[in-house]
Amino acid sequence: MSALIAAGGRGSRFGAAQPKQFLSLGGRSILERSVDAFRNCGVIDDLVVAVPPEVAEDPPAALLAAGKPIEIVAGGARRQDSVANAFARVVDRADIVVIHDAARPFVTDETIRRTVAAAAQSGAAIAAIAAHDTVKRASVDRIVTATLPREEIFLAQTPQAFRTAVLRDALALASDATDEAMLAEQAGHAVQIVEGDPRNLKITTPSDLVMAERLLGLSSSAPALMRIGNGYDLHRLVTDRPLILGGVTIPFEKGLLGHSDADAICHAVTDAVLGAAGAGDIGRHFPDNDPAWKGANSLELLRNAMALVKEAGFSVANVDVVVIAQKPKLVPYVDAIRANLAGVLDCDVSQVSVKGKTNEGVDSMGAGESIAVHAVALLCRA
Repeated sequence: MSALIAAGGRGSRFGAAQPKQFLSLGGRSILERSVDAFRNCGVIDDLVVAVPPEVAEDPPAALLAAGKPIEIVAGGARRQDSVANAFARVVDRADIVVIHDAARPFVTDETIRRTVAAAAQSGAAIAAIAAHDTVKRASVDRIVTATLPREEIFLAQTPQAFRTAVLRDALALASDATDEAMLAEQAGHAVQIVEGDPRNLKITTPSDLVMAERLLGLSSSAPALMRIGNGYDLHRLVTDRPLILGGVTIPFEKGLLGHSDADAICHAVTDAVLGAAGAGDIGRHFPDNDPAWKGANSLELLRNAMALVKEAGFSVANVDVVVIAQKPKLVPYVDAIRANLAGVLDCDVSQVSVKGKTNEGVDSMGAGESIAVHAVALLCRA
């Protein structure tokens, strides 16, 4: 069973500088949250995500994370074009295909399973919620022309699921439609309604994003105005490597071993700010098995992490770093390290503290075989 995620739109109604599906919601993009809902659903075998063509050429790393097979394709000018492009990749391998709007990040496992089960029986099914208010039909000048029986009115959501043959018929139609269920109806197929979820919000406008943040407890009206995060890193000291801490190359006979430049200070601070923003950790965003990060400047990794922090609506209040190393002494380099960190964290140097401690000869740190770093970051609403 395959899931198609429609994420090829430009989000012009939202009015943001980038398509709304790539905006941050609690430290993760709206699209990533939608994809993960299907990646974590047991009835889904694989996913195809239709994104704008320029994104398809260089897709976000989070979409390609380990898990179920996922393919990225270029979307089209219309929603149904994007879905057709995605459908072309699964038409021969899936008995049932599930379609979901990327802009609905709160879809639940239960809703997906209900929709799939109904489609398996009837051929086509959509999640929808019943109208509870009185429904009026109006003229173009907003004069009521009829009151509709609300027991017959349902507000369509996604997911929408179809047997492969039904979806093939639907997409073969040349007419415009607002969803695939409408095309299936036009092709003569019955579409079953299953119970949707009021929380399955579609983010279309900035006010919808505010509502989504409230659902996550992230809005500025929520009490979480300050967030704290812990970071930790440890690397072994080896010969033939430069010792880089906080972006400063320190003269020493050994350096830290790692996939990137092994800057333990930057790594610990990166984990601290990501943790405070609820945005995962350094391994998730910059995995040590990805060739893209081999030998990477860890100040740049921290800069990328800060972009996620800012997208989540936070700024740095202060950062406190403790470096545990028997040698070398850090005092001559602390001011430069603080300045480097402050520049990337977009804060004043006075908001960054860096302290060096020995381990009193205990364990690998005390024996001069490794260096460890602890960091604490306090974020506040920007």
